[in-house]
Formats: sequence, structure tokens, C-alpha cells
Amino acid sequence: MTIDLTEYAHGISALDSGFHRPRLDAIHLMLQDGHAAIIDTATTHSVPLVQEALAAKGLTVADVDYVILTHIHLDHAGGAGELMRLMPNARLVVHPRGSRHMADPAKLWAATVAVYGRELAERNYGVIVPVPAERIVEAVDGLQIDFRGRTLTFYDAPGHARHHIVIHDALSGHVFTGDIFGLGYEELLTDGKRYCFPTSSPTQFDPPAMHASVDRIAGLKPGAVYVTHYAQVTDVPRIAADLHRLIDAHADLAHRAAAAGLSGQARHAFLKEGVGSIILSERDRQGWRLSDAEVLRVFELDHELNAQGLGDYIDARKT
Repeated sequence: MTIDLTEYAHGISALDSGFHRPRLDAIHLMLQDGHAAIIDTATTHSVPLVQEALAAKGLTVADVDYVILTHIHLDHAGGAGELMRLMPNARLVVHPRGSRHMADPAKLWAATVAVYGRELAERNYGVIVPVPAERIVEAVDGLQIDFRGRTLTFYDAPGHARHHIVIHDALSGHVFTGDIFGLGYEELLTDGKRYCFPTSSPTQFDPPAMHASVDRIAGLKPGAVYVTHYAQVTDVPRIAADLHRLIDAHADLAHRAAAAGLSGQARHAFLKEGVGSIILSERDRQGWRLSDAEVLRVFELDHELNAQGLGDYIDARKT
């Protein structure tokens, strides 16, 4: 099995999880004094890749101290239970809202099936394995963990999901941001510059909370952040400003759909067309060298999910 492992400074690396397409979904590894922490796990199908990446670094599953989840969407957390089963010395660190779902993933799985359908959910994520509750550490806001002399601080970061955290690494000064700092696809790289695009996917998109989380991350003044989709992103102040503008664009689209009284398929079609327009407008603004068809192909899954999530946001505002 061939692994795609990108090495950064401070013992940090990004492993391509193999989810859907090359470099769509990263598993981040952090090494310290011959031990490892794994930040996000991707799916159960990715577990052999993690084992191979550890072996490439001269480590085994017994050398993993922590498995850390930025949030419990299954492209980030689906493999956590199987990894924990294989890693006898690891503890799982997860938002308090996510801990019960890791111990008993039945409701999490049901919600995933509701979004994707059973056949696609099983093909994408594999079998979800529960984690013994006594091995779970709840990452309350401000929690600090000493990872072999390396302080990791956990911050609540809602907006994409209410069970989302970010992790500040004191050694590098960098932050692992999951999905709350957007999608940083490598296909968008232009003249050496990276770009990020917010994800409003189902079901907990919250624009004010997302703005606050982006500000909180930027306020830590990291030299780099690590997004799960995909890996290291620098020039954090510029990207934070882009995200604020794009969050507002998504929220405005949802408000226009609500004001028009749209529902059902008509509303979804309106939202999907609107998300597509936001994507293409951003391509023009940023100078991405991709045709309409190429940029929409990069965002194909997110185009649909962002529209679905905006529909959920509209419905949540009614209650």
C-alpha cells in the first residue's frame, strides 16, 4: 500500500486518507519524543494507511498516546473506534457533545444515513466501532493536555458543527482547525497562494458562531493552520477575511431563499444555484486558473452539501 505523507516542521505531517480523491481529506500526525498523536482519523477504510504511516516513522500502534477529533462527522471521525481498538495506550479526545456518540455511535450513524443513504454511507465510511467510555477525554473549552512536554490547548469552535473543537499546539504555534476554517483544496493553489472556502454542510451551520470561531482562531495568531481538506494553510489573516465575506454570502443566500417563501425541491434548486454562483464568483475574484466545469468539479460534493446545509439553517431559524 502506497501512502501520501506530507512532512512539515515540528513533527507534524499530513497523511492522505484516500477518501474520494487524492488530497481531499487529511489525517494529521504529530510526533513528540517517539510517540504520536493523531488528529482526525478519516474513515474506517483509512486505518491501514495510518498503520503504514506510523511504521514509516518507526512507530507502532502502541506508541500512539492520543487520537484527537476536531468533530465527529465521519470523514473526520469514522475510523476513530477501529483505531482505538488497535491502539492500546491511546485516549480519545473529543468535544463533550461528541463523546457520547463515540461511545455509542448508533445515532451518529443514523444521522449519516439520513444525509447520504445507507448504501453510500457504508461505502464511504465502513463499519463504525464504539469507543469504551473510560478511554474518552472530553475536550472542554480551554482544556490543556501535556503531550510528552508539548502543550495542546483545546477551544470550542462552533459554526460548522456544535461538536467542533480546534487544537492549538504550543510548540509550533499552529492550530488544527478541522472544517471551521474552511476547505483549503490544493486545486485552488494559484501563484503559490492558498485559499479557503467555508463549509455550510448539514446540519448545524451557524453564521454568527462561525464568524466568532474564525476570529478566535485568527486571534491566536498562528503562523499556519491545518485544515482537514487539505493540510497546511498559511497567511491566516488574509484567509480569515475571505472566510468572513463568504460566510456572509452564504447566509445572505439562505435569507433570500427564506424571504421568497421557497420550500422543497424549488428551495434546494435555488440554494444550489446560489452556492454555485458564489463558487464561480470567488474563482473570478481570486484568479483561480480553472474553468467553470473544473472549479465546480473540485467543489462537487461541497456544492451539494452546502446547499443542503443552508436548507437546514433556514428550517432551524423557524423553530
